[in-house]
Amino acid sequence: MANQLDMTKGNPFGLIVKFIVPVVLGNVFQQLYNMVDTIIVGRFVGLDALAAVGATGTVSFLILGFALGLTSGFTVITAQRFGAGDEHGLKVSVTNAIILAAAASVILTVISVSGMKWLLTIMNTPEDIFQMSYDYIIIICLGMVFTIFYNIMASLLRAVGNSKAPLYFLIISALLNIGLDLLFIKTFGMGVKGAALATIVSQGISGVLCIIYTFKVVKLLVPGKAELKPDTCYMRNQLVIGIPMALQFSITAVGTIMVQSALNRFGAVVVASYTAANKAGQLATLPYSAMGVAMATYSAQNRGINDIERIKKGTRVSSIMCVVYSLLIYGVAILTLPFLMRLFIDSNSTVPFEEILGYGRTYILVSGVCYIPLGEIFIYRNVMQGCGFSFFAMMGGVVELISRAIVSFIATANMSYTGVCMADPITWLTTAVFLMIGYQFTVVKMNKDKKAFHLRRQKEHIK
Repeated sequence: MANQLDMTKGNPFGLIVKFIVPVVLGNVFQQLYNMVDTIIVGRFVGLDALAAVGATGTVSFLILGFALGLTSGFTVITAQRFGAGDEHGLKVSVTNAIILAAAASVILTVISVSGMKWLLTIMNTPEDIFQMSYDYIIIICLGMVFTIFYNIMASLLRAVGNSKAPLYFLIISALLNIGLDLLFIKTFGMGVKGAALATIVSQGISGVLCIIYTFKVVKLLVPGKAELKPDTCYMRNQLVIGIPMALQFSITAVGTIMVQSALNRFGAVVVASYTAANKAGQLATLPYSAMGVAMATYSAQNRGINDIERIKKGTRVSSIMCVVYSLLIYGVAILTLPFLMRLFIDSNSTVPFEEILGYGRTYILVSGVCYIPLGEIFIYRNVMQGCGFSFFAMMGGVVELISRAIVSFIATANMSYTGVCMADPITWLTTAVFLMIGYQFTVVKMNKDKKAFHLRRQKEHIK
């Protein structure tokens, strides 16, 4: 059990912190994949290339987010079986999660590659950066199998409470990514293609390392002969959880594509400025996604033993942690923005840095006001998903889509850059309120299920 963390016993705060620290660090290195790409592209290829990479960010989120939702959903049952102490069921879930991930990688690669030009066209991608955007994202899509297999292996490890191993592999991979970026872009002059190729190769290595580590160290996740065959019951349950989680990501991504489409109307300079500031904002908010991963595992393990009160306690603790962090990081984000944006922009750029910084500062000032609701979204969404209730999480994505669509439409009609920047905070606020309400319904449903379970057990005992 040295490589696992049982979150059904002990102080929730201590367990969440112990789990979340490696995940935060892992997310930082994961973010380095994209940040290093954009920094090196912006400095060694140019402002148009930076805009091209930025213009594909929402597309990557649409496709890879769907894959991430699937893989995360497929491993919820693994965490529940671990919490319940059911080793056989856990290993069966591992086999079927890997089979489903393999099928998903093939299907998503075919769909994304065949429809990419159409998608970039309807997004109003500027003509001067269209080809570079396409070159970058098509390589990312072709390497999707590596991304999916890293995600499924990392999710399986986290399902049993092991959040350290994925961190170690990401550190190695991030360092490799930096070296390959410099080699492919600076030495070989491959431009945005080199940045995409470096990312895919690095992700592939992370996945291979996760597989080797699992087979050698975490024997609990290695199925025996009895668990290697497909199980339609497990697959059905994994799809019931995974598909709504994937759709939630994709629905959210469609909303961000609407924002990106509105943004693209302002030209390459604004797109590049927004991209740089958005990367800085993503860095500031990385702990939220880590908190979500922690709460998904925490709630799934405790759902396995039907400890509803413990789930509620952990949710309260994580919400308080989110509020404290949000208040601190907003000020830090504003103060460090000029330094961070300079990392992305070539000092010899023909566009004045103050103009670029002005666009970036507007985004951070406007969006940072709602960092608290953003954090709460990750917490409540993942708690419900970890407990096996994906419907409200998916509907939260619908709320996000509607909110972003409305704000983007108004901003486009008025050609307001500030209006585009307001899409994120307004969306975060409305979605957080919706998910908090959904969480209350989920708790009521879990308590009813628990009472029904105990009544059945009593009747069986009497018989």
